[in-house]
Amino acid sequence: MSSSRLIGVGVGPGDPELVTVKGVNALRAADVVVVPVMDTGERGRAEATVLHYVPQEKVLRVVFALNERTDRARREAAWDAAGAKVAELLAAHGVVAFATIGDPNVYSTFTYLALTIGESVPGTVVETVPGITAMQDLAARSGAVLTEGTEPLTLVPVTAGSAVLKDALAGPGTVVAYKFGRQAAEVAEALRETGRIEDAVWGSALGLPEESIRPAAELDGEPLPYLSTLIAPARREGGRVR
Repeated sequence: MSSSRLIGVGVGPGDPELVTVKGVNALRAADVVVVPVMDTGERGRAEATVLHYVPQEKVLRVVFALNERTDRARREAAWDAAGAKVAELLAAHGVVAFATIGDPNVYSTFTYLALTIGESVPGTVVETVPGITAMQDLAARSGAVLTEGTEPLTLVPVTAGSAVLKDALAGPGTVVAYKFGRQAAEVAEALRETGRIEDAVWGSALGLPEESIRPAAELDGEPLPYLSTLIAPARREGGRVR
Protein backbone atom coordinates (compact mmCIF):
# COMPACT_ATOMS: atom_id res chain seq x y z
CA MET A 1 0.00 0.00 0.00
CA SER A 2 1.23 3.46 -0.90
CA SER A 3 1.45 6.43 1.46
CA SER A 4 2.03 8.93 -1.35
CA ARG A 5 -0.23 11.78 -2.45
CA LEU A 6 -1.31 12.82 -5.92
CA ILE A 7 -2.76 16.33 -6.11
CA GLY A 8 -4.55 17.65 -9.17
CA VAL A 9 -4.04 21.41 -9.22
CA GLY A 10 -6.18 23.62 -11.44
CA VAL A 11 -4.02 26.45 -12.78
CA GLY A 12 -6.72 28.34 -14.67
CA PRO A 13 -7.03 29.07 -18.39
CA GLY A 14 -3.60 30.61 -18.90
CA ASP A 15 -3.32 33.89 -17.01
CA PRO A 16 -0.84 33.17 -14.19
CA GLU A 17 -2.60 35.73 -11.98
CA LEU A 18 -5.67 33.47 -11.93
CA VAL A 19 -3.97 30.62 -10.07
CA THR A 20 -5.43 30.51 -6.56
CA VAL A 21 -3.30 30.96 -3.45
CA LYS A 22 -4.12 27.37 -2.48
CA GLY A 23 -3.01 26.21 -5.91
CA VAL A 24 0.32 28.04 -5.64
CA ASN A 25 0.90 26.59 -2.18
CA ALA A 26 0.17 23.06 -3.43
CA LEU A 27 2.57 23.44 -6.36
CA ARG A 28 5.35 24.75 -4.14
CA ALA A 29 4.84 22.10 -1.46
CA ALA A 30 4.94 19.17 -3.89
CA ASP A 31 8.16 17.22 -4.44
CA VAL A 32 7.62 17.23 -8.20
CA VAL A 33 5.11 18.93 -10.48
CA VAL A 34 3.91 16.99 -13.52
CA VAL A 35 2.60 18.87 -16.54
CA PRO A 36 0.85 17.15 -19.46
CA VAL A 37 2.19 17.66 -22.99
CA MET A 38 1.61 16.10 -26.40
CA ASP A 39 5.33 15.61 -27.02
CA THR A 40 8.49 15.93 -24.93
CA GLY A 41 9.62 19.12 -26.67
CA GLU A 42 6.40 21.03 -26.10
CA ARG A 43 5.89 23.66 -23.42
CA GLY A 44 2.16 23.55 -22.87
CA ARG A 45 -0.09 26.13 -21.27
CA ALA A 46 -0.10 24.39 -17.89
CA GLU A 47 3.70 24.35 -17.75
CA ALA A 48 3.98 27.99 -18.79
CA THR A 49 1.64 28.92 -15.94
CA VAL A 50 3.37 26.71 -13.37
CA LEU A 51 6.78 28.21 -14.13
CA HIS A 52 5.62 31.53 -12.69
CA TYR A 53 5.61 29.86 -9.27
CA VAL A 54 8.05 26.93 -9.19
CA PRO A 55 11.54 26.41 -10.66
CA GLN A 56 12.02 24.53 -13.93
CA GLU A 57 14.02 21.74 -12.27
CA LYS A 58 10.96 20.79 -10.23
CA VAL A 59 8.71 20.44 -13.30
CA LEU A 60 8.46 17.23 -15.31
CA ARG A 61 6.73 16.87 -18.66
CA VAL A 62 4.72 13.69 -19.17
CA VAL A 63 3.36 12.87 -22.62
CA PHE A 64 -0.39 12.28 -22.87
CA ALA A 65 -2.51 11.66 -25.96
CA LEU A 66 -4.28 14.93 -25.31
CA ASN A 67 -5.83 15.31 -28.76
CA GLU A 68 -6.13 11.68 -29.89
CA ARG A 69 -9.78 11.05 -30.76
CA THR A 70 -9.74 8.39 -33.47
CA ASP A 71 -7.03 5.80 -32.67
CA ARG A 72 -8.27 4.26 -29.44
CA ALA A 73 -5.37 1.80 -29.16
CA ARG A 74 -2.80 4.59 -29.47
CA ARG A 75 -4.69 6.72 -26.98
CA GLU A 76 -4.91 3.93 -24.41
CA ALA A 77 -1.22 3.02 -24.87
CA ALA A 78 -0.25 6.65 -24.28
CA TRP A 79 -2.43 6.80 -21.16
CA ASP A 80 -0.92 3.57 -19.80
CA ALA A 81 2.62 4.90 -20.36
CA ALA A 82 1.77 8.21 -18.69
CA GLY A 83 0.17 6.43 -15.75
CA ALA A 84 3.22 4.20 -15.35
CA LYS A 85 5.50 7.24 -15.33
CA VAL A 86 3.45 9.00 -12.66
CA ALA A 87 3.37 5.77 -10.62
CA GLU A 88 7.20 5.76 -10.71
CA LEU A 89 7.25 9.34 -9.50
CA LEU A 90 4.91 8.51 -6.64
CA ALA A 91 7.19 5.66 -5.60
CA ALA A 92 10.22 7.97 -5.61
CA HIS A 93 8.60 11.05 -4.10
CA GLY A 94 6.12 11.66 -1.33
CA VAL A 95 3.91 14.22 -3.03
CA VAL A 96 3.29 14.67 -6.77
CA ALA A 97 1.25 17.59 -8.06
CA PHE A 98 -0.35 17.37 -11.49
CA ALA A 99 -1.02 20.78 -13.03
CA THR A 100 -4.00 21.03 -15.33
CA ILE A 101 -5.42 24.04 -17.09
CA GLY A 102 -8.83 25.09 -15.84
CA ASP A 103 -10.19 22.90 -13.06
CA PRO A 104 -9.11 19.30 -12.37
CA ASN A 105 -12.74 18.16 -12.12
CA VAL A 106 -13.98 19.74 -15.35
CA TYR A 107 -13.05 17.85 -18.57
CA SER A 108 -9.55 17.36 -17.22
CA THR A 109 -6.71 15.01 -18.02
CA PHE A 110 -6.35 14.53 -14.28
CA THR A 111 -9.61 12.58 -13.98
CA TYR A 112 -8.24 9.72 -16.07
CA LEU A 113 -4.84 9.83 -14.40
CA ALA A 114 -6.37 9.63 -10.93
CA LEU A 115 -8.38 6.57 -11.97
CA THR A 116 -5.28 4.87 -13.36
CA ILE A 117 -3.22 5.59 -10.25
CA GLY A 118 -6.02 4.41 -7.99
CA GLU A 119 -5.89 1.04 -9.72
CA SER A 120 -2.10 0.72 -10.10
CA VAL A 121 -0.90 2.30 -6.84
CA PRO A 122 -3.42 1.34 -4.14
CA GLY A 123 -3.46 3.56 -1.09
CA THR A 124 -2.40 6.71 -2.89
CA VAL A 125 -4.26 9.69 -1.50
CA VAL A 126 -5.80 11.65 -4.36
CA GLU A 127 -6.77 15.29 -3.85
CA THR A 128 -7.77 18.19 -6.06
CA VAL A 129 -7.37 21.95 -5.82
CA PRO A 130 -10.02 23.80 -7.85
CA GLY A 131 -9.06 26.28 -10.52
CA ILE A 132 -10.68 29.14 -12.43
CA THR A 133 -12.37 27.83 -15.57
CA ALA A 134 -12.24 29.28 -19.08
CA MET A 135 -15.96 30.07 -18.99
CA GLN A 136 -15.49 32.15 -15.83
CA ASP A 137 -12.53 33.99 -17.31
CA LEU A 138 -14.29 34.64 -20.62
CA ALA A 139 -17.39 35.89 -18.78
CA ALA A 140 -15.26 38.33 -16.79
CA ARG A 141 -13.32 39.58 -19.82
CA SER A 142 -16.33 39.90 -22.11
CA GLY A 143 -18.95 41.09 -19.63
CA ALA A 144 -21.20 38.11 -20.37
CA VAL A 145 -23.41 37.06 -17.45
CA LEU A 146 -23.37 33.29 -17.02
CA THR A 147 -26.50 32.82 -14.94
CA GLU A 148 -29.20 34.82 -13.20
CA GLY A 149 -32.07 33.85 -10.94
CA THR A 150 -33.22 30.32 -11.74
CA GLU A 151 -31.51 30.04 -15.14
CA PRO A 152 -29.74 26.74 -15.85
CA LEU A 153 -26.17 26.64 -17.16
CA THR A 154 -25.23 23.98 -19.71
CA LEU A 155 -21.60 23.11 -20.50
CA VAL A 156 -20.97 21.17 -23.72
CA PRO A 157 -17.71 19.86 -25.18
CA VAL A 158 -18.10 20.22 -28.95
CA THR A 159 -15.82 17.22 -29.36
CA ALA A 160 -19.04 15.31 -28.59
CA GLY A 161 -20.49 16.66 -31.85
CA SER A 162 -22.35 19.77 -32.92
CA ALA A 163 -25.73 18.02 -32.52
CA VAL A 164 -25.24 18.00 -28.75
CA LEU A 165 -24.56 21.73 -28.84
CA LYS A 166 -27.62 22.40 -31.01
CA ASP A 167 -29.85 20.53 -28.55
CA ALA A 168 -28.46 22.62 -25.69
CA LEU A 169 -28.95 25.88 -27.59
CA ALA A 170 -32.57 24.98 -28.24
CA GLY A 171 -33.16 24.80 -24.49
CA PRO A 172 -33.23 27.46 -21.77
CA GLY A 173 -30.45 29.25 -19.97
CA THR A 174 -26.86 29.97 -20.89
CA VAL A 175 -24.88 27.50 -22.98
CA VAL A 176 -21.10 27.26 -22.83
CA ALA A 177 -19.17 25.31 -25.46
CA TYR A 178 -15.62 24.09 -24.94
CA LYS A 179 -13.08 22.90 -27.51
CA PHE A 180 -15.10 24.09 -30.48
CA GLY A 181 -12.33 25.66 -32.57
CA ARG A 182 -12.04 22.93 -35.19
CA GLN A 183 -15.82 22.91 -35.69
CA ALA A 184 -16.31 26.67 -35.69
CA ALA A 185 -18.39 26.59 -38.88
CA GLU A 186 -20.83 24.04 -37.45
CA VAL A 187 -21.05 25.99 -34.21
CA ALA A 188 -21.88 29.21 -36.06
CA GLU A 189 -24.58 27.38 -38.01
CA ALA A 190 -26.09 25.97 -34.80
CA LEU A 191 -26.12 29.44 -33.22
CA ARG A 192 -27.88 30.95 -36.23
CA GLU A 193 -30.43 28.14 -36.50
CA THR A 194 -31.40 28.52 -32.84
CA GLY A 195 -31.40 32.32 -32.87
CA ARG A 196 -28.60 32.51 -30.29
CA ILE A 197 -25.78 34.11 -32.28
CA GLU A 198 -26.36 37.82 -31.61
CA ASP A 199 -25.50 37.79 -27.91
CA ALA A 200 -22.91 35.01 -28.05
CA VAL A 201 -19.18 35.58 -27.61
CA TRP A 202 -16.12 33.41 -28.05
CA GLY A 203 -12.56 33.64 -26.78
CA SER A 204 -9.21 31.90 -26.97
CA ALA A 205 -5.79 32.22 -25.31
CA LEU A 206 -7.44 34.10 -22.44
CA GLY A 207 -4.98 36.18 -20.44
CA LEU A 208 -2.15 35.54 -22.90
CA PRO A 209 -0.52 37.94 -25.40
CA GLU A 210 -2.38 36.28 -28.29
CA GLU A 211 -5.77 36.58 -26.56
CA SER A 212 -8.77 36.93 -28.83
CA ILE A 213 -12.31 37.75 -27.66
CA ARG A 214 -14.88 38.31 -30.40
CA PRO A 215 -18.64 38.36 -31.00
CA ALA A 216 -19.86 35.01 -32.31
CA ALA A 217 -21.64 36.89 -35.10
CA GLU A 218 -18.19 37.42 -36.65
CA LEU A 219 -17.53 33.69 -37.01
CA ASP A 220 -16.81 33.13 -40.69
CA GLY A 221 -16.32 29.37 -40.76
CA GLU A 222 -12.55 29.46 -40.45
CA PRO A 223 -11.10 27.04 -37.85
CA LEU A 224 -10.14 28.59 -34.53
CA PRO A 225 -7.69 27.47 -31.82
CA TYR A 226 -8.73 24.09 -30.43
CA LEU A 227 -9.27 25.38 -26.88
CA SER A 228 -11.65 28.16 -27.89
CA THR A 229 -14.59 28.80 -25.53
CA LEU A 230 -18.06 30.03 -26.44
CA ILE A 231 -20.72 31.64 -24.25
CA ALA A 232 -24.29 31.92 -25.56
CA PRO A 233 -26.12 33.82 -22.80
CA ALA A 234 -29.70 33.05 -21.82
CA ARG A 235 -32.37 34.84 -23.84
CA ARG A 236 -33.06 37.97 -21.80
CA GLU A 237 -35.09 41.13 -22.36
CA GLY A 238 -34.50 44.23 -20.29
CA GLY A 239 -32.14 42.27 -18.06
CA ARG A 240 -34.73 39.54 -17.45
CA VAL A 241 -34.99 36.04 -18.81
CA ARG A 242 -37.25 35.68 -21.81
